[in-house]
Amino acid sequence: MKLSTKGRYAVTAMMDLALHDRQGPVTLADISQTQGISLSYLEQLFAKLRKAGLVEGVRGPGGGYRLAKAPGQITVAKIITAVDESVDVTRCGGEGDCQDGERCLTHELWNELSERLYEFLDGISLDQFIDRPEIREIARRQDEEVRRMNFVFPRPAA
Repeated sequence: MKLSTKGRYAVTAMMDLALHDRQGPVTLADISQTQGISLSYLEQLFAKLRKAGLVEGVRGPGGGYRLAKAPGQITVAKIITAVDESVDVTRCGGEGDCQDGERCLTHELWNELSERLYEFLDGISLDQFIDRPEIREIARRQDEEVRRMNFVFPRPAA
């Protein structure tokens, strides 16, 4: 199984949002700058995340996005499926028509692996990661780098 950029970026953006959620809404521009993800790509991802009820937009000055649920209620599997990704490793997309319309010899193996992968990812919530000291340290370093960049190259006023 190879998780696409869409799924990886969605999880990364949601982790960033969860880490900064207590400070108020987070702009996609901030996530873009901190995580190195294209702003237009984030806009596409957040439209899907909003539709899935995982984030909500806040309009006006100081606006941005915030989690629509507590970090403990948002799992990695929910994020991945919200952006139309699958954790299916079968050749047939789980349909069972892998070999000339019939199940292939290893269908059950790959189907069971897919189910276990989903269960594993569905058992990991955002709060389990944001409370890890190593994750907090990475976030602190990234925030410091962004502050330094904004000090050297301030963003123009909107």
